[in-house]
Amino acid sequence: MSILRMKEIRALGPEQLKAKVSELRVELMKLETTVKAGGKVDNPARVKEVKKLIARILTILNQEKSSSRVATKR
Repeated sequence: MSILRMKEIRALGPEQLKAKVSELRVELMKLETTVKAGGKVDNPARVKEVKKLIARILTILNQEKSSSRVATKR
């Protein structure tokens, strides 16, 4: 899986973002399980990369949620 840029993340819809987060969490769980079992990971930096990508997507989702709340209150 390639790295998603902020521009690409913002272009996705909320449902697609939620699906991407769940997909990334599964990948992260597999990577962490491999590391804890003493196995060798092809790209050890991928763990950190996946964590950051999940955080970015969740940030975008929360920003969209809070901006929609502000728009509906007015």
